[in-house]
Amino acid sequence: MSSPALQPRTRVTRIAQEAVDKARLTVVPRVRTRAPRVPFMTLVSLVLLAGIVGLLLFNTSMQQASFTASSLEDQADTLAAREQTLRMELDELRNPQRVATEAQAMGMVIPSAPVFLDLETGKTVGARTPTTRENALDLDPPAPILPANLAPAPVVVEVPAVPTTEQRKNRNR
Repeated sequence: MSSPALQPRTRVTRIAQEAVDKARLTVVPRVRTRAPRVPFMTLVSLVLLAGIVGLLLFNTSMQQASFTASSLEDQADTLAAREQTLRMELDELRNPQRVATEAQAMGMVIPSAPVFLDLETGKTVGARTPTTRENALDLDPPAPILPANLAPAPVVVEVPAVPTTEQRKNRNR
């Protein structure tokens, strides 16, 4: 009876031994296959070329934007200066002293006693007297008299003339 039990055991070991023999690693000689270098070098060259062209285009566009910005800044400065000039001219034209001077030049006179109109009643308050050029207020008062130390008398210094060469020759004869 012992023989049948031994038979499956040897059979399993034989199968295992065959599997182990098949599974053993062996050194296989290396087969050298070279990948083609031309497509790889072409790809790398195209990537580098595209990068350089991209950088050049980016740099060019940034320079154009910079020139445009500086041009617009110059134009803004010019317009700001023009605006300031126009505001100064407008302030000069709105100057009440200038308006009054031009009104007098056109024949208008400033009344010596003003009259006010009451808007609720519609009546005037104050004495209404006609104003002529003789009794009108003068807008241009005379210039103030300066003290002597601010307006000294002019000092005149006479310098004798240097005789010319012709005058010297005439004197020597």
